[in-house]
Amino acid sequence: MVAAAQLFLTGPALAACEFASGERTAALVELYTSEGCSSCPPADRQLARLREALDPGAQAVPLALHVGYWDYIGWKDPYAQPAFAARQEWLVRANRQRTLYTPQFFVSGAELRATRSTLREAVRRLNRTPAAADVRVGASASGKDTLRLSAQASAASRAPLELYVALTESTLVSKVTRGENAGVTLEHDHVVRQWIGPVPFAGDGARLEREVRLAAGWNRSRLELAAFVQDGDTGRVLQAAGGHCDAF
Repeated sequence: MVAAAQLFLTGPALAACEFASGERTAALVELYTSEGCSSCPPADRQLARLREALDPGAQAVPLALHVGYWDYIGWKDPYAQPAFAARQEWLVRANRQRTLYTPQFFVSGAELRATRSTLREAVRRLNRTPAAADVRVGASASGKDTLRLSAQASAASRAPLELYVALTESTLVSKVTRGENAGVTLEHDHVVRQWIGPVPFAGDGARLEREVRLAAGWNRSRLELAAFVQDGDTGRVLQAAGGHCDAF
């Protein structure tokens, strides 16, 4: 698992759970998914196996954002948050599209009909691009059930930039008993548990410090941290950083 985790370090690891972006642009790979959607499990597996699809040493930060608008079918997605559906809707509009659907991929803010080859090429193209922003993110235990998250970013841009931070968890398992996936056991990686942002830039930078309480059911040994800078008008992601955190 160590080798797999290293893929998602978009710069040198600075501490047990501290990451910094590099000189090239890392790809933010967002998957909008739902346990109430029968078409989603293959996309969930695709995100979980992202490392296998990319070039060696590729720089990518994966996020699985679960939405709840399929809950009415009969199964309530336990990982869904209203903020994720709102972000998906905003990204669809920013891409000048009209249709919200699952599964739906965005790579650094651009919608992508994701296959193994299209994902590899999109990440490769971004990784060739000099970074337009610097991002640093870290976490430390500040109590028995609390993490202190910190992030900072800088960029020379006149665009309305925003900083986001996400805490994710991998190796989650759900036994679905109703809805389109009734009777299926689903496995998930990179599921967003905590979402913070937007934090608007002031001048050429932004900074965040926040304490987050860890829920009792979270597996601390499988937590991951991510941060990224986004253009608040176009949805373009300028840079991202993140990786797997050691147990707290």
